[in-house]
Amino acid sequence: MNAPPRLKPHSSHWGVFSAGWRDGTLVVEPHPGDPDPNPLLQNFPDALRHRARVAQPMVRRGWLERGPGKDDRRGRDEFIPMAWDKVLDLLAGELARVRDVHGAGAIFGGSYGWSSAGRFHHAQSQVHRFLNTALGGYVKSVNSYSAGASAVILPHFLGPFEAVSRRNVTWDQVVAHTEICVAFGGMALKNSMVASGGVSRHVERQSMVAAAARGCAFVNVSPLRDDLPTEAGAEWIAPVPGTDTAMMLGMAHTLLAEGLHDAAFIERYCSGWEVFEAYLTGRADGVAKTADWAAAICGVPADTIAGLARRMAGKRSLIVLAHSLQRAEHGEQPIWMAGVLAAMLGQIGLPGGGYNYALGSIAHYGKRHNAVPTAALPQGKNGVGAFIPVARISDMLLNPGAPFDYDGKRMEYPDIRLVYWAGGNPFHHHQDLNRLRRAFAAVETLVVHEIAWTATARHADIVLPTTMTLEREDIGAAPTDPLMVAMHRIAEPFGEARDDFDIFAELAERLGQREAFTEGRDARGWLRHLYAATQKGLEAKGLPAPSFDEFWEAGFMTLPQGEDDGGILRAFRDDPDGAALPTRTGRIQLSSETIAGFGYADCPGHPAWLAQQDAPAADRPLWLVANQPATRLHSQFDFGGHSNGAKRRGREVMRVHPSDAASRGIADGDIVRLFNARGACLATAAVSEDVRAGVVQLPTGAWYDPEDPEDAQALCVHGNPNVLTRDVGTSSLAQGCTGQLTSVEVERFTGNLPPIRAFDPPG
Repeated sequence: MNAPPRLKPHSSHWGVFSAGWRDGTLVVEPHPGDPDPNPLLQNFPDALRHRARVAQPMVRRGWLERGPGKDDRRGRDEFIPMAWDKVLDLLAGELARVRDVHGAGAIFGGSYGWSSAGRFHHAQSQVHRFLNTALGGYVKSVNSYSAGASAVILPHFLGPFEAVSRRNVTWDQVVAHTEICVAFGGMALKNSMVASGGVSRHVERQSMVAAAARGCAFVNVSPLRDDLPTEAGAEWIAPVPGTDTAMMLGMAHTLLAEGLHDAAFIERYCSGWEVFEAYLTGRADGVAKTADWAAAICGVPADTIAGLARRMAGKRSLIVLAHSLQRAEHGEQPIWMAGVLAAMLGQIGLPGGGYNYALGSIAHYGKRHNAVPTAALPQGKNGVGAFIPVARISDMLLNPGAPFDYDGKRMEYPDIRLVYWAGGNPFHHHQDLNRLRRAFAAVETLVVHEIAWTATARHADIVLPTTMTLEREDIGAAPTDPLMVAMHRIAEPFGEARDDFDIFAELAERLGQREAFTEGRDARGWLRHLYAATQKGLEAKGLPAPSFDEFWEAGFMTLPQGEDDGGILRAFRDDPDGAALPTRTGRIQLSSETIAGFGYADCPGHPAWLAQQDAPAADRPLWLVANQPATRLHSQFDFGGHSNGAKRRGREVMRVHPSDAASRGIADGDIVRLFNARGACLATAAVSEDVRAGVVQLPTGAWYDPEDPEDAQALCVHGNPNVLTRDVGTSSLAQGCTGQLTSVEVERFTGNLPPIRAFDPPG
């Protein structure tokens, strides 16, 4: 009997795996050392050759016939197939025109999104390198949709984002030391199942089990019960969405009023206490932020709020915040307030204690760092200084030249003529999709590299088919995972798909910049070049350093890891003078003269309760939580088997509390319509007591599928909640994304059920 073919190693943001063909079927097997493998890997088999894949270069008819220009036909025009040489000639000419007539500052290199786990075929790095080396630069975006507010506020009061999220409390510390872990927004395992660069061991579930067995108490503060896994045995406290800051203020007031706060820690390690304390006690505004005051806002009993504060005092307590809390109006406030609450408890810098922003949000967090480098593709020098906060793309395209505030600076939106997108889908992660459609209609040319016909590709003028990760070679490596992976090619490219690198090399040649872009290397040559950084790091430590060929043949290599030293917060606690924090005062800033000096009404100089404008009202009485999905990463492979298998009647599932369902005549399995003034979508109802009353939950990532593309307010028949969310910044400080929360009404849908066409190529 013939032995089955050997599976080849590969990696993705969902985990390390091996894959290959058995009897004509793609087989995907998780890495055997992973204690909690990610089921998202099973989206690969159906996705690889799905009808949604882009098979050949396509050009929108209106752009081809009339040339570059504003056009509201984007998203509803037909496409014309074109040979590679011809489309690359056409695109190179358009890039040269925009550069020569308007300058590189008229090009926006969008490309926000997750792509391959590989260090080389990383779409954002590829497109940014191309724009820098071949065109002189581009307008960039800063920060992320996941952490747009926290990335700006954290350095003001505590430290850099990476230091506070990745180099802080580890899961090993939680298992060994933490006595009570209060997770605002929870620590949902669906989020920690993913990590850029790949992950070989998902340890979050087993770590919570071990910590709970030792006696650690977990508290899930969230409108969703399953934002902590059942294995954690967590207590569930369900505040009104968006009111976490008020609840934390009530806890802080309890600590202060009852003398449970660590006054010595505040004196030694903090600055700005007097200003915050005046606000907390009401001396500044006449309103004491008591537990009773907080209860009236967040809908949690005052005894529960005060009791939680008392339970945390004097213990090895850890406060964790999910990314979700800052993806809302005034998203800076809960991030800052949680740091202040942790400082009042005096636990910051202790093993398993204090404050770890976003622990559990991504699989990188809570791990030790590797002791040797893993190189990434260098992007070159950007000759354009203009930038926007990442979530302000519609504002930029609709309002060129308009002023906006960002982190103390007054800036202007650039005048963008061409948008180049690779490796991302803004019709997933952006808000108010009807507004985004208008924004994309305002540019002269939109270019998209894609593996499949996403809504972004459907709105493009030029669509270039690219390979997916299984169709190319790469190196999988992440800074906190010890396993480096030789990502072998598993399948041949679909149709006429090409690697991003090959496409950009051909375009660079037409622009006279091939050598600058490729540096004389092909794809395998770049893999050897990138691997050399790790090889040299191993040699410097006197460790075995296999050649690239030896590594490639073996498929995997285990890297040494650094000490679990607690990062800058542990060092600061041990020596506050010699290892001062990189804040203005060198201390934890409980208030900030810098932020106060900006004069932003929506982000004052200390943490504060600020009510949301997009709260429920008579015509939209329910909160909508639009959180991350459990069956895919963002919108990736929504057409995959695992993602599709979780839909009901082909549509995304909306969870609703029994009382809200009953009052609307909605039964489990009904098709419902969610709507507000911005738009509407269909979903399938799941009646559940795991959501707070007054809240419905619809995850993001269902591909946008308008019933009538000609309608500017078209109903999305598939269940994309971003037709409902509001496109405004978190505040003038960070201008982050506010897509987590909005307000809606829900009704049972009784009309003829529209077909789902999201995965069908354009006709």
